[in-house]
Amino acid sequence: MSVENDSSQVQGLAAEGGYPTYPLAPGYRVNVRSGPGTNYSIIDVLPAGGYVTIRCQCPGTTISGPYGTTDIWDCIGNGRFVSDAYVKTGSDGYIAARCA
Repeated sequence: MSVENDSSQVQGLAAEGGYPTYPLAPGYRVNVRSGPGTNYSIIDVLPAGGYVTIRCQCPGTTISGPYGTTDIWDCIGNGRFVSDAYVKTGSDGYIAARCA
């Protein structure tokens, strides 16, 4: 499957869930972790050019990336987190509800 197919599949799935969809930083493959920090295991890697659905956000390990330095982690599914430093949300703060 090509990167184009991967990103369109992710975007399509996101739209079905009713949550907002955001693009990943161009040219970066982004690690998906089992919790909000680098001390959690990598459970997946999203393709360059992909999109994510942000269900909620929470604080975690501080990360520097293409969109700044932040401790905000985006929950993109049950037990699936990515650093907000790699997601183009248009904001340096929280844009979704805090995870419970």
